[in-house]
Amino acid sequence: MENTYRPLYTPEERVRRDATKWTLVQGILAPIQFVVFLVSLYLVLRFLFTGEGEQAANISVVVKTLTLYTIMITGCIWEKVVFNCYLFAPAFFWEDVFSMLVLLLHTLYLVALGTGYLDQTQLMLLALAAYATYVINAGQFIWKLRMARLDQEKKTRASMLGAEGIRLQAAQAASLISSKATLTGLSIAEAEELHRNLIQGTQFFGFIAVIAHLLAYIYSPWLKH
Repeated sequence: MENTYRPLYTPEERVRRDATKWTLVQGILAPIQFVVFLVSLYLVLRFLFTGEGEQAANISVVVKTLTLYTIMITGCIWEKVVFNCYLFAPAFFWEDVFSMLVLLLHTLYLVALGTGYLDQTQLMLLALAAYATYVINAGQFIWKLRMARLDQEKKTRASMLGAEGIRLQAAQAASLISSKATLTGLSIAEAEELHRNLIQGTQFFGFIAVIAHLLAYIYSPWLKH
């Protein structure tokens, strides 16, 4: 059966990615946001453990949120240039979906800070929840981009083998797949893709459940007397 693996970029998308200035912009903003995150995380934790630096912690979360907005806007422009859509390009669909949760929690922090709806401790807990989603989302993108780099390296090595070597490898792969049929009738590649999507979906909805419980606890702490 045909392998269902799809590369992260088509040849045309790879050319557009390498040519656009927005790739460099994203490459600069990503580490800047991570440094801002580390500084803010320290200030938030310092307040939670010592009660000191309330204003510094709030300012740091606001700066982190504005940095997030900037990289989200430029990221949408980058996706439009490379994939011809501002959001939810198939290559980064789940990463973009989770980014919406990251954006939502950071925005809720700004709303709560501006309206005074939450006290300072609750604000810091909300900031930590937002930061947890940011770390997971960053990990998604890092893993996806690493897979793209490995895919490119594999293609480079394959091109060096020559046409005869490629035909030999394809024949060996087809023989291996045909000798390892799964109980569902899917090929190994199809079964692995189905399993990967199932795991990602379970993790995503499980994490949403955790965040929902945390927000419910912040709103109405059921464990406090």
